[in-house]
Amino acid sequence: MNENQQRRKALVYHAKPKPGKIAVVPTKRYQSQRDLALAYSPGVAIPCQEIEKEIGNVYKYTNKGNLVAVISNGTAVLGLGDIGPNASKPVMEGKGLLFKIFADIDVFDIEIDAKDPEEFIQTVKAIAPTFGGINLEDIKAPEAFEIEQRLKEELDIPIMHDDQHGTAIISCAALLNALELVNKKIEDVQIVVSGAGAAAISCTRLYQAFGAQAENIVMTDSKGVIRKDRSNLTAEKSEFATEKEVSNLEEALIDADVFIGLSLGNIVNEAMLSSMANDPIVFAMANPDPEINYDLACSVRDDIIMATGRSDHPNQVNNVLGFPFIFRGALDVRATKINEAMKMAAVRALARLAKEPVPEQVNIAYDETRLSFGKDYIIPKPFDPRLIVEIPPEVAKAAMESGVATAPIEDWNRYKETLQGRLGNDQKLIRLLHNRAKTKPKKVVFTEADQMDVLKAAQIVLEEGIAIPVLLGRKETIQTLMKAIDFDEEVLIVDPKADDMKSKRKYFGEIFWEAQKRKGKTLYDTQRMMRERNYFGSMMVKTGEVDAMISGYSRNYPQVIKPILETIGKAKGVQKVAATNLMLTDKGPLFLSDTSININPSAKELAKIANMTARTAQMCGLTPTMALLSFSNFGSNSSEEARKVSEAVAYLHRHYPNLVVDGPLQADFATNPSMMENSFPFSKLINSKVNTLIFPNLDAANITYKLMKELNNNLSVGPIMMGMALPVHILQLGASVEEIVNMTAVAVVDAQQRKQSEA
Repeated sequence: MNENQQRRKALVYHAKPKPGKIAVVPTKRYQSQRDLALAYSPGVAIPCQEIEKEIGNVYKYTNKGNLVAVISNGTAVLGLGDIGPNASKPVMEGKGLLFKIFADIDVFDIEIDAKDPEEFIQTVKAIAPTFGGINLEDIKAPEAFEIEQRLKEELDIPIMHDDQHGTAIISCAALLNALELVNKKIEDVQIVVSGAGAAAISCTRLYQAFGAQAENIVMTDSKGVIRKDRSNLTAEKSEFATEKEVSNLEEALIDADVFIGLSLGNIVNEAMLSSMANDPIVFAMANPDPEINYDLACSVRDDIIMATGRSDHPNQVNNVLGFPFIFRGALDVRATKINEAMKMAAVRALARLAKEPVPEQVNIAYDETRLSFGKDYIIPKPFDPRLIVEIPPEVAKAAMESGVATAPIEDWNRYKETLQGRLGNDQKLIRLLHNRAKTKPKKVVFTEADQMDVLKAAQIVLEEGIAIPVLLGRKETIQTLMKAIDFDEEVLIVDPKADDMKSKRKYFGEIFWEAQKRKGKTLYDTQRMMRERNYFGSMMVKTGEVDAMISGYSRNYPQVIKPILETIGKAKGVQKVAATNLMLTDKGPLFLSDTSININPSAKELAKIANMTARTAQMCGLTPTMALLSFSNFGSNSSEEARKVSEAVAYLHRHYPNLVVDGPLQADFATNPSMMENSFPFSKLINSKVNTLIFPNLDAANITYKLMKELNNNLSVGPIMMGMALPVHILQLGASVEEIVNMTAVAVVDAQQRKQSEA
């Protein structure tokens, strides 16, 4: 993309469909006059009076506790300099967007036309009662130091100048991990800092808090090395003045262990890099051009660990790893400030998180085969979903322990659940399934283990303790793929077509023939069929060699289900198997049935599908509340399709009176409690949140779940097979690694429940 194209793309993005990137969205109803009377006059007077009586009630009745001001005067906008308050507004709006999407924090961006520190401070103090916290942004040094320090002293809400502390926190976490990799101690290493602005000063102070020694630090600015014999140094620069006999960056880098760049692009050359000590750590964080080009640096020193501020290189020092989650933790305990203890807690949490197994969705987001702690991964990626669960609790704990929290957290498990819920999709059900699977992991055979995504899923379920994978497919292919993703754990690999499986094929074929000999199959036929992996895998489940099976990644549903039905068969009392999909939506989890098998079930079959879906929901930890869907509501249409659904509901009410179920209902009434209550107050679904939808036919169910998945980015788990004699589950064609992992957890929980029922 050329410069003109990029320019046009950026301008269109900010201008269309309406200007800007953030908006105010009401959180209360406002449709009726009653709503408006409560929202404003006269009803609003009541909470005003309560707050007047007790100032702390402002957190109870307003959004103050989740509202941060992003404030700037536009004097030091990254890469642009002093562009003024108006021109800085797009940046501040962008910051607000990041607060919202990463930590669900609301933001008002405020641009102040004031360069004088005192005028700026007084303005911020005057508007501070509106906010639960203040994020200072893009204010030039040295004024930034005075502004932040004064506001921290004179206000009782969290204040942080992110340009200073955000970079410091992220780079410090990266530095601690890089030092661990090269087996060096922070108190021993020689550190060179290029730049002496707000970020550089804050970074260096934080490194010292973790043990870096003042005598081992050299800081440079545009005039050279900051030495004690230099005159006219600011107080902040004097703090880092050195007595070393070095006068420029080139001399300072000789035998240095660490280079921290917060200055200008391309000021470090090959010779300067070559002069550094063994295993140099180089954080070239100038944007958009680092102090030394990433590819050049790596070609000069193969022992280098390098980080930049760019997203197109490994180890991006990105402030979004810090500020949303630091403020989240501070707001959630109503901290009166963000202190050193809280910042250090964030550093430790970030450093620790980089050493833990990386979720597959992060690998996908960054187009990586497998991220793992090492030279190219010393800090987490910005889109790692674990950040919101791991960082805020540590910040909150530090606030409590250091005495600045005014609303301490008591139930940390519940708090983490709340944080997880802020991600948008309701992931609680998935975590429940994973945790249940881990309690008693079962053997699961993956019939397409020579597919990369299937193999990656098998690796994850093994590492996470969800299941014990058995891999079916060509052994050489699987081993080659395992090497590519560093899958070096010992697992059983089975090739159904291999010579060493001849006796096993014969054994399985004989068992299968006993069930099929009166259905037109010969013994030769059944033994030959065992060369096909879905027959072979199903027989492994049937004979108890494994507990469950996952298949369907690379083949159409009908091709996969036929051998499974022939081999495993239906559970006792089941006339027709069915499938359901669990959709994780913004409104919570929804089961949709039948999404894959029965084209046009009868009324009785529809009722049976509903009952099986109810049991599946219970298996997943949900109490089912079910709506049977149609194009009409409660018999308002007398067509055959509508009557079928009415008969199915009547059957369920007669035979399964304990189920909370009703219909026929249109989809909007079923999923909108207020519409339901207003129009059908007699329904069994009143005062209940529907979490299970039964569709009248395959067309409706299949189309709906696929549209929900693609248009709303809802996570889909399924199709989950229902009514099979044993735990076998079929993936949707081309399922993602995450979907395969989740289906494996379902299969394990399914197997666990069956074992319990047998006991």
